[in-house]
Amino acid sequence: MFDVEWTPDARELADLELLLSGAFQPLTGFLGHDDIHLVHERGTLADGTPWPAPVTIHLPDEVTPGDEVTLLDPEGVPLAVLTVTEHPADGPAAGPVRGLGAAEHGPFARLRRTPDEVRVELGGRPALAVTMRGPLDDLNEILATAKELDAVILLLPLSYGEAGPALVRAALKAKGQLPESTIVVPVPLAPREEPEIDLELREHIAFSYGATEHLAGPDPVRIPGPPHRRGLVVFFTGLSGSGKSTIARGLRDSLLELGTRTVTYLDGDVVRHLLSKGLTFSKADRDLNIRRIGFVAAEAARHGGLAICAPIAPYAATREEVREMVESVGADFLLVHVATPLEECERRDRKGLYAKARAGLIPEFTGISDPYEEPDDADLVVDTTHISVEAAVEQVLARLRDGRWIR
Repeated sequence: MFDVEWTPDARELADLELLLSGAFQPLTGFLGHDDIHLVHERGTLADGTPWPAPVTIHLPDEVTPGDEVTLLDPEGVPLAVLTVTEHPADGPAAGPVRGLGAAEHGPFARLRRTPDEVRVELGGRPALAVTMRGPLDDLNEILATAKELDAVILLLPLSYGEAGPALVRAALKAKGQLPESTIVVPVPLAPREEPEIDLELREHIAFSYGATEHLAGPDPVRIPGPPHRRGLVVFFTGLSGSGKSTIARGLRDSLLELGTRTVTYLDGDVVRHLLSKGLTFSKADRDLNIRRIGFVAAEAARHGGLAICAPIAPYAATREEVREMVESVGADFLLVHVATPLEECERRDRKGLYAKARAGLIPEFTGISDPYEEPDDADLVVDTTHISVEAAVEQVLARLRDGRWIR
């Protein structure tokens, strides 16, 4: 048996969440060859159960049947274990999935609920589910239908991709004009190319959440963005374990919920897996990694976006290069030093990295065998030793409000 970790793509991650929540019931995992063939040919699974669309995942070539694959989110958090039953050459893998815990991060995470949880809340009452891929401009039909059925209104914004947070905000805005009993639950359903198949999936999910009637909301419309705002890069720096990634994620989530800025998030670990894959931890490669992060962040800020970066970035000269890179495109640069002391970072050491570094197993480890040059030009200093994540995030938000980068 071969155990491996793997990060699925965005569509696969969305399908995985629906599998784990029960929204894709009766599916318990990713489909195999026979099921995929019959879904395409007849719209059913191999056992005859109606099902509208393939739910598939691609894995590394070396994975074989019998292997267990730990599926990770882009930040490396384990989400589920897939027991592989099929993996043909150049084809998708198949097998059941077992969840490893509920998702903890992301905008509007507090609104996520499983179909079983929503059914309990409905308590057997009739429910009118409205699946949304765009804002609801006219609520009259929803109100009239709900009144006719004497039903609770269930808004299901299909919050897939970058437009997801805006769609959830649109659902919450609509809820304010609907009966108090209205329920909003984000559902990360990736759109399918064929409108009929997309509608069938929407109906299936609506009924899995306990709907007795389903209305498909309007197709997405392009909503004009807010007035032009100056580009900004919020650049976190600090030791491993200082809390910079956690604060950066919290800032990202808060800004996405606020919805007044276009946000690009560049966490150090994620960038290492993608943008800088193959680089070592030598000083030259570390500098190159930070320059790459700075380049992407500057490009996002060039067009008025807000980029959040959270690498260790131990060297002052390289941080200054990034500042100049950003300011050269007419954007602003905010350096946040997460100044949690080394002893506190080492005490946390959830990954055991400091212990390995002190044992000589990790060369050139920042703070132990490689220097960290504390910034003397930080725009904000945060020490997470004695404050909560929420308080730390609020400090950064307060600085952004003071600088009028957000309203």
